[in-house]
Amino acid sequence: MFRFAMMAVLMPAMAGAVDWQWADGPAISAALRDQSLIYDNATQSFFASGRTVYDAGEASWGYWAVRGDQYCSQWPPSDGWDCYDVMVKPGKIRFIGVDGSMTDGMVIE
Repeated sequence: MFRFAMMAVLMPAMAGAVDWQWADGPAISAALRDQSLIYDNATQSFFASGRTVYDAGEASWGYWAVRGDQYCSQWPPSDGWDCYDVMVKPGKIRFIGVDGSMTDGMVIE
């Protein structure tokens, strides 16, 4: 009985620990600055200088910034910026496009 009672108390806390949380501008900056992520078939590094490199077998250099409460990126030769909402949970970052598409990255330790 004690074991069941303890699980009933701990389950909501454990579930909350793994839920995705919306990130505001300062949280996005803190989560990405000087970090590297691994995606299904690529890696990406975010430098404090505002540069980023995406590597899916060949390195592609671009720029990243936080604008308001969104992560934004620009990839030459285009001069346009694309922005994404961001959610975080320990060790993971999720980018959400305007069309609702999601890309999850795992922080490389």
